[in-house]
Amino acid sequence: MFSLKILFAGGGTAGHINPALAVAGYIKENHPDAEIYYIGTAGRLEAKLVPEKGYDFHTIDVVGFSRSLSPKGVIKNINAVKKAVTASNRCKKLLKEINPDVVVGTGGYVSGPVLKTAQKMGFKTAIHEQNAFPGVTTKMLAGGADTVMLAMKEAERHLNLKKKPVITGNPIRLELLKVKREEARKKLGLDSRPLILSFGGSLGAEKVNEAVTELIKWHNGSGKFYHIHATGKSGFEDMKKALSDIKLAKEIDLREYINDMDICMAAADLVICRAGAITLGELEACGKPSILIPSPYVAENHQFHNAMTLKKAGAAEILEEKDLSGESLISKVEMLIENNLKLEKMSANAKKIAIIDANERIYNEIMKLYTCV
Repeated sequence: MFSLKILFAGGGTAGHINPALAVAGYIKENHPDAEIYYIGTAGRLEAKLVPEKGYDFHTIDVVGFSRSLSPKGVIKNINAVKKAVTASNRCKKLLKEINPDVVVGTGGYVSGPVLKTAQKMGFKTAIHEQNAFPGVTTKMLAGGADTVMLAMKEAERHLNLKKKPVITGNPIRLELLKVKREEARKKLGLDSRPLILSFGGSLGAEKVNEAVTELIKWHNGSGKFYHIHATGKSGFEDMKKALSDIKLAKEIDLREYINDMDICMAAADLVICRAGAITLGELEACGKPSILIPSPYVAENHQFHNAMTLKKAGAAEILEEKDLSGESLISKVEMLIENNLKLEKMSANAKKIAIIDANERIYNEIMKLYTCV
């Protein structure tokens, strides 16, 4: 009987979880009888998303290390060491029970003990790094992995590898590639005027919302272009209040969350957003010019490094949060939104660096390890 067991480990944020789920789904499409397992933490996002997909979910109790040398930071690190030892024993038990053919780590501190234990026990291991600047877990474990997959080539220079990594890109939502621009604009009821699409993430981003508020006030009522903005869960009421002194024109669509991102992305002429790795992969695949506002609140400032890959390719402008204001954002938008030649060039440059078959590439690397088992 056909037997294929793949164990994924990764979590904490959607950027680590969604790539694993996308590849798991691709494996199931090609091998319906494959057994998919996942190790994460009980209190994080993976505990919700993975079971929803019907995969066998297991947990370990582990926390990240603090970079601070304060008394509080030292206490946290002592606790982290204790949990790491317990987690290692738990991983050993789970690995013996599951006996996977391949263990795939997609990042986040939860993947560290799983990959490290799997390597010690002789299991085939693969790592997928989503960002241009690799995370701590990738740096620690890449040297012992059988295969290292990178979404962005720039990450290679930050790693000490014995053999060449495989450039795979990041898995993207395939529905984003299926919607045509004309079809999307018709669904949204748009004419030929440009559309700005802006968002700061599902939870929102206060600084982004504040700057976009000023941008909306600047162009409200001009009739020059459309604008869809998602505030995120935490910012909707605050932004409505901040805009209460003006009557929003019909061209402005203020939302808490964008449920039809495939439609909005296809219709957009300019996107304003953070620089998470998965989002950037989607911008590239859809060929969208962008103004990127990297989050400074992430490990290793990796969003800035991600954004620089598009900036260097001529596909994006960067506006760091320390320089972000209504005035600076308006200046960037004004420079781009009615410059059709510039937008077309940025769009073409984004498409040049796009990788739209990441799922297949990652799947192929996993299957190479499976055939070697």
